[in-house]
Amino acid sequence: MTIETVGIIGAGTMGNGIAQTVAVAGLKAVMIDVNDAALAKGVATLTGSLERLVAKGKIEAEVRDAALARIETSTDYARLAAADIVIEAATENAELKIRILKQIEAAARPEAIIASNTSSISITALGATLADASRFIGMHFFNPVPLLPLVEVIRGVQTSDATAQAVRELTLKLGKSPIGVKNAPGFVVNRILVPMINEAFFVLAEGIATAEEIDEGMRLGANHPIGPLALADLVGLDVCLSVMDVFLKDFGDSKYRACPLLRELVAAGRLGRKTGHGVYRYD
Repeated sequence: MTIETVGIIGAGTMGNGIAQTVAVAGLKAVMIDVNDAALAKGVATLTGSLERLVAKGKIEAEVRDAALARIETSTDYARLAAADIVIEAATENAELKIRILKQIEAAARPEAIIASNTSSISITALGATLADASRFIGMHFFNPVPLLPLVEVIRGVQTSDATAQAVRELTLKLGKSPIGVKNAPGFVVNRILVPMINEAFFVLAEGIATAEEIDEGMRLGANHPIGPLALADLVGLDVCLSVMDVFLKDFGDSKYRACPLLRELVAAGRLGRKTGHGVYRYD
């Protein structure tokens, strides 16, 4: 199928990043959220992102203006009727995602693809809640969406070949690099990455080194472009905790126990860059 209009549920960090990427690629984006304030914040964020790309000479001002013109916002799911694919990009909570996916299925055309940007929740389990799981798939973007090229394309047991092929083609059209992934907790990247981040919190909690030293050690010793604790702040400490909790539940293995310090910081509302304070402070 030809995909020309992409619906996005959620105007937060991932949602507005996906909307920006879609619009820059020349497709129409319909971004849905619960209220106008959330939508305005999302548009302001992606507008700022586009402005920075213009300032750095990455895109022309005309490209920015055309992209902004392709983005529609609404609180009404009925606006999804024109979408060829709808990508759910809500908080990493299974109950919330299931509720949203059912709303999408009720509003979208029967032939429209439904995708989830989940970073850890079973695509098979989410798809099983829909009347037609053959058109459901995982499409996991990485933060910041406009800059990171990877998209994990995750097939559930029920996902059709046609759905998988269409999403792979869309990913390439967006200028991203897809990798095919079997359904499993955390898929590929987060299965490896988030336990490493969790272990960094254990090292910090045990006082083995400061946060700055831990991050510098991994940058200089492992050639990582960003340290694990700084990366946790970028991803969101709440997201890291949610992924670890999914791993512990699905694998039943104590090695996936979230570090108490990570859980404590989340309880304190120190979620990272998005709240201005996580492991580090952000002004």
